[in-house]
Amino acid sequence: MKKTKKRTQCGKGKEKLFSCFCIAPSFAGVLAFFFIPFGIIIFYSVVNNPIAKDFVFLDNFKALIENKAFITAVKNTASFSLIAVPLAVVFSLGLAVILEMNIPAKSLFRTFFLCPLMVPTASVVIVWQVLFHSNGTINELAARFGAEPLDWLKSPYGQIVIIVMFLWKNLGYNMILFMSALGNIPKDIIEVADLEGASSAYKFFHIKLRYLSPTIFFVLILSLINSFKIFREVYLLTGNYPYNKMYLIQHFMNNTFRSLDYQKLSAAAVLFAIVMIVIIGILFIAENKFGEDVEE
Repeated sequence: MKKTKKRTQCGKGKEKLFSCFCIAPSFAGVLAFFFIPFGIIIFYSVVNNPIAKDFVFLDNFKALIENKAFITAVKNTASFSLIAVPLAVVFSLGLAVILEMNIPAKSLFRTFFLCPLMVPTASVVIVWQVLFHSNGTINELAARFGAEPLDWLKSPYGQIVIIVMFLWKNLGYNMILFMSALGNIPKDIIEVADLEGASSAYKFFHIKLRYLSPTIFFVLILSLINSFKIFREVYLLTGNYPYNKMYLIQHFMNNTFRSLDYQKLSAAAVLFAIVMIVIIGILFIAENKFGEDVEE
């Protein structure tokens, strides 16, 4: 018996050692390319400059908060994400519910929303320039109804144009995720609800929505991350200094990097990371709360 236990413990020890050996390269990569660089950023955010390295603690953060460009970038980024992310979740869920029904040309409808996934970013930018330029297609159509031409990307409506682009690019993938989640809802629960005479609205809000909570949580985080990636398109459309409503936090960080102001850049990166951690933490708590009854 003792020999058997020793062999078992020895086998488990070898398995743990082999697991650690397999994980080691990934852990080293994460340490080298994520944790150590972020530690350096934290260090830069609390010193006066990379050469003198005098400790100033929160002075860089105070200067950052008092910077008008930073405040403008934060407001624009927050307003964009608060509008675009919920719309991406609601519209993609609505499309998935529609495609779950027996509608004609379902495959064509699905393909239409998946096409943007195959279009490169540069091509998307060209299409949007053709559509929303001062001499573009939208203005040509509007002129037929007597409307004055408008340079959409340099107007107060520029953020709406970017929101439409964001939705056009992301609805298809989110829709596929929701369609997969809808297909995994237990059929017997839906059948019982049908036998009880439950309405479609009741089945959706009281049954399907509960089982969709993990997917909603995932799509929220994915859409939030993608909302920050929209900087690529905005940069290609408008350059380093776009119209006021389209000046995002990534513009501020990019321009700060170009001016070699590492302290301000590092402070902005640390604040940005803290905000993201808080938001994702709140989403985790909400998902755990709403998903408890489903897991049980």
